[in-house]
Amino acid sequence: MQPDELRARLHGVISFPVTPFKPDLSLDLDGLRHNLRSLLRHPVSAVVAAAGTGEIHTISPAEHLAVVRATVEEVAGRVPVLAGTGFNSPLAAELARAAAGAGVAGILAFPPYYPSPDDDGIVAYYSGIASATPLGLLIYSRDWFNASPAIVDRLAGAIPQLIAWKDGQGDIRRYQMIRHRVGDRLHWIGGAGDDLVPGYYSMGIRTYTSSIANVAPRLSLRLHELASAGGGPELTALMDSLVIPLYAFRARRKGYEVSVMKSMMDLIGLKGGPVRPPLVNLRPEEVESLRSLLAAWQAWF
Repeated sequence: MQPDELRARLHGVISFPVTPFKPDLSLDLDGLRHNLRSLLRHPVSAVVAAAGTGEIHTISPAEHLAVVRATVEEVAGRVPVLAGTGFNSPLAAELARAAAGAGVAGILAFPPYYPSPDDDGIVAYYSGIASATPLGLLIYSRDWFNASPAIVDRLAGAIPQLIAWKDGQGDIRRYQMIRHRVGDRLHWIGGAGDDLVPGYYSMGIRTYTSSIANVAPRLSLRLHELASAGGGPELTALMDSLVIPLYAFRARRKGYEVSVMKSMMDLIGLKGGPVRPPLVNLRPEEVESLRSLLAAWQAWF
């Protein structure tokens, strides 16, 4: 898929599936396929394999490729599949090339291991990832990499394959300034969470990455639909009754943004499994609290 073609397909809900593990923390590829079959009954616009919700930082390169291959095979061309990459320049390029060989449509680049390098180093890092494949590149601004309008502008000018920017900071003020400076040279994605859909869409964004799609794709798609139409009472009610309580639960402990989604999946018959260290699993009493929270979600499963 050409970069411009991929960009045109990225509208609506992008799903970030978890990477299921067995009790011994080995990959559960059958579980991954089971989850994808459930997800693909709904019209998401793309699927990202082995990214943040997929615990990219806890899997080996061989496991990364296995997850990507299984995802590409299961999706079977119905929607674009993207693959996460990052860490450092050689490893990021290696993961990107392997994913391209497995048939992904694009690459999502995480920040490098070294926090707050010089801007020249940032441009060199992302340029190196882009040069590893002919695929479209998306940059994920998260963790320490809270990019300024100036560096985003520079990256957009330096990397022809850079087609989209995924915000993972939730800083609406800064994101507005970035979009004002760079304009339509990049496709803009709301990527900090389903709970920020009203804020992202109020500034004109019409694509967001959803972890809720792991458990309730219909809800993710409804949030997109309502926010695209300007919001209103139904969107406010869904945020207040479902989305915000879930995100408050996820904020209880560090890393729970993945652990909670996996536990939710287990509770509704999908395949989540445990998380790998340094993430931690929910405590037994928290699983029961989550079970109670899910009573309000039944209509969306």
